[in-house]
Amino acid sequence: MTFRPAPLRAAAVLAAVFIAARVIYRVLFNGAGLGAPLLLDLPPLRLPAPYAHVVLLGPVSAPGVWAAVQSALPIAATILAFGLLNAWVDVARGFVHLARRGPLQGVARMLVVAWSALPALADAVTSVRLAFRLRGEKFGPRALVPILERTLEHATRVAAALELRGFGSRGVHRSTDDGGTGHTQAPLLVRDARFRIVNAELHVADFQPRPGTVSVLTGPTGSGKSTILRGIAGLLSHVDGGTLTGVVRVAGLDRAATPPRETARSVGVVLQNPRAAFATTRVRDEIALALDLRGVASADSKARVAEVAERIGVSALLDRTISTLSAGEAALVAVAAAVVEQPDLLLVDEPLADLDTSARARVIAVLQALARDAGVCVIVAEHRAEALVSIADSWWAIRDGALVPGAAPAPSSHAEAPPVIVPDLSSAPVLTASHLSVHNDGNALVRDASVTLYPGEVTALVGPNGAGKSSVLVALALGSGKGVEGTIDTGTADGGRVALVPDASDDLFTRDTVAAELRAAERRLARRKSAAPVAPGFAAAHLARLRGDAGMPIGHEHPRDLSAGERRILAIALQTLDRPRVLLIDEPTRGLDPAARTAVARALRAAAEDGVAVLIATHDIPFAHALGARILPMRDGVAPAAEPETATEFAAAPQPITLPRIVDRLPDVALGKPGRRIRLPRYVELTVLAVANLLALGAFCWPLLAAALPSDAAAALPYAALAIAPVAAVAVVVSLDGSVRSAHTVALLGVLAAVGSAVRVASTGVGGVEAVFILLVLAGRAFGPRFGLLLGAATIALSSALWGGVGPWTPFQVFACAWVGAGAGLLPKRVRGKAELVMLAGYGIVASYLFGLLTNLWFWPFAVGAGTGISYEPGAPLATNLSSFLLYSLLTSTAGWDTLRAVTTAVGVAVVGRAILAALRRVKPVSAGMAGQGNRTAQAQEQSTVRDRHQLTP
Repeated sequence: MTFRPAPLRAAAVLAAVFIAARVIYRVLFNGAGLGAPLLLDLPPLRLPAPYAHVVLLGPVSAPGVWAAVQSALPIAATILAFGLLNAWVDVARGFVHLARRGPLQGVARMLVVAWSALPALADAVTSVRLAFRLRGEKFGPRALVPILERTLEHATRVAAALELRGFGSRGVHRSTDDGGTGHTQAPLLVRDARFRIVNAELHVADFQPRPGTVSVLTGPTGSGKSTILRGIAGLLSHVDGGTLTGVVRVAGLDRAATPPRETARSVGVVLQNPRAAFATTRVRDEIALALDLRGVASADSKARVAEVAERIGVSALLDRTISTLSAGEAALVAVAAAVVEQPDLLLVDEPLADLDTSARARVIAVLQALARDAGVCVIVAEHRAEALVSIADSWWAIRDGALVPGAAPAPSSHAEAPPVIVPDLSSAPVLTASHLSVHNDGNALVRDASVTLYPGEVTALVGPNGAGKSSVLVALALGSGKGVEGTIDTGTADGGRVALVPDASDDLFTRDTVAAELRAAERRLARRKSAAPVAPGFAAAHLARLRGDAGMPIGHEHPRDLSAGERRILAIALQTLDRPRVLLIDEPTRGLDPAARTAVARALRAAAEDGVAVLIATHDIPFAHALGARILPMRDGVAPAAEPETATEFAAAPQPITLPRIVDRLPDVALGKPGRRIRLPRYVELTVLAVANLLALGAFCWPLLAAALPSDAAAALPYAALAIAPVAAVAVVVSLDGSVRSAHTVALLGVLAAVGSAVRVASTGVGGVEAVFILLVLAGRAFGPRFGLLLGAATIALSSALWGGVGPWTPFQVFACAWVGAGAGLLPKRVRGKAELVMLAGYGIVASYLFGLLTNLWFWPFAVGAGTGISYEPGAPLATNLSSFLLYSLLTSTAGWDTLRAVTTAVGVAVVGRAILAALRRVKPVSAGMAGQGNRTAQAQEQSTVRDRHQLTP
């Protein structure tokens, strides 16, 4: 165990606040005048009916104050005890252990996903905050839209990863057609098959790659490479809502009838941008995930992980956290996680997209060794196909909606680069940066960089991963600030002259249609100082010029549903609408095929023709040459001045790679005894849920219920309530765990719980300004009461573990937030449009006040103690205790925190409700989602899935 002081410090502060509050209550209500010396002689004031039993103020003495302090010490000591427990117990690791074994594997796995999503969420917030600064907008409630969009995309990727690793599998199938050696004679057989998704259809006449070979699939963006991989993996027909006809047999099984979780041991899949699909926080846990999901003993799992990590070359990374991995390291870890079960078939989607020359060589070497030494059948979909020429055994291309035999790509020729405008370098530069240094948390990202940009010039910043290219662009765009040293001169005080399209350019989109994005850009331009009137359609005309004859929709399509190239061009259009003098673009060709790269290049040349100085940061040296760019190399955070030819050689020089040797297959790992998951019959589940929630409600209301009990029983009621609440919470979780059997549901609950817990922790101490209710109300509305119930409970569990706030109060908070989410799901389904937002805002107001009343009610006797005018009095009439409670709640919560919570929720629903509901309802439905969830049809009807939405990653 590792001691963490933060939870203990938080508990100490909370205990001190509790003691101070007890003293204040004692002084404010009925005084604290026990004995001498007298500290204050305050005149008592009796309130009118129905509060005639309440006396405000009164004499205050030192013994009276000390008595109030002493009365608070038992509860303060309890708070400190839980703080000490939280400091020693790693709750997050407990989630991991519960997810491996025991009866709560579904809910526990969801909490593991939620914990692992927190770093990704932090990155999303940072990226979106940067995007808002680049757009010239304030980081406000509308920022929730792109943040949520990113988390939902993360959920989609994590869901695919869990499904492909065997989450929810009922079998341990491994085909052994060759007599039990572990390989099948035909790992894949595709014959006269059709892969359909939305309005797209692909035909595969005959595709039978052999064991021990590498097959490469090529084709334009959106042509269907990833659709074919998803079809082979099983995601297309079992997760995406697509269909599969013809003969597709994987590991001897009919793919159309067999979900991917049942072939997890025979098929490994590496998703594009693997860091976005990792479902744990540590490298070791990520590689072991497939073993854990099928119940392999801990000792056997650790041994296998160590062996596979050694063979793939990631042993040094095992104890690293996922968020610290470079792109190349993440790719190798993803390969190790995919082959830990030694599959016969390995599907890899765009493994080289984010990598520099050295990292690409390492990944290629590992893929070659898996095929050559381990006999794995490797299928790779890749745009940068030239790099795979040395290891590919067969080439396949998608033409006219069909997969056909192809040929190795010819080496790219720089001589065929289209002409560009040659800038006049004798003219005055539009941007000069001298001795630029960038630091983050004491780490030097860039050291002594100097850049000079001229009008009409295209310059390329190149170098390996981690060299600091992105940091240079951000510093140039935002100017001097925290962590930035050096001189940046744009020749004018007009900050709009430098525009940046970041690597995560989708974060620039905050509206749910392309047309709305263009209109919003026109409004921002019109609001600028000294701005000329903007004619309607100006933004659309600007976009049309940049896209040239490529053609792209500019109407009611969602920006994130455009192809990768179209999204890039739209981002460039948004950032150049005000005609900046400098345009900075980070990785303009990431994930783009040749046609999309040509379209983006055309847009950049159009900007240069307008006199804009264009600076790109890229790994794509051929693309930079095609633009006629001046090359500036970076390495180790330094950007020296260099001549173009020397810089090209410097940037492209490959690093020596030692090929791994995987000389034999490891022995199979025996199946352990996974914990038995409890799946109750439907009527039993509903009964348990109803009884548990009624008991929880009774635990909240115990101060009012005690009036109906004999005095002896009433004395034990507080302790009974504290015991019943956690038991009822466990009963709810156990009854619902069996229904959390979909990887999609686990991932979606996990990432949304991460969002909710982050918002809740961030708003602690802000006095009721809690945006978490916005998420609970909208998610409960979009996905139904059961999802809302689980999301509210998971949000409290995760946030409590995050700041070390687990205590006797946690079960009560769990139920209160769970009821908020569930209640939203029970509202009338047919209400839509503005009426729906009005209904949800009204519900949010009511829920905010009820939440405050319920959470106050159970804690009121403990908070106030005895001897005040608003104390709970055992045996007193119900009206007396009720009036005392309402006065306590009014003064401490209702008039302040609850009202602010209600206003925050109503305003948030009004401002971002439509966009967030649209984002939630665009999430793909799955065939094995929440049992009994009644909104699956509505999701399917509102789903807008095109092009990249049906790829392994958007």
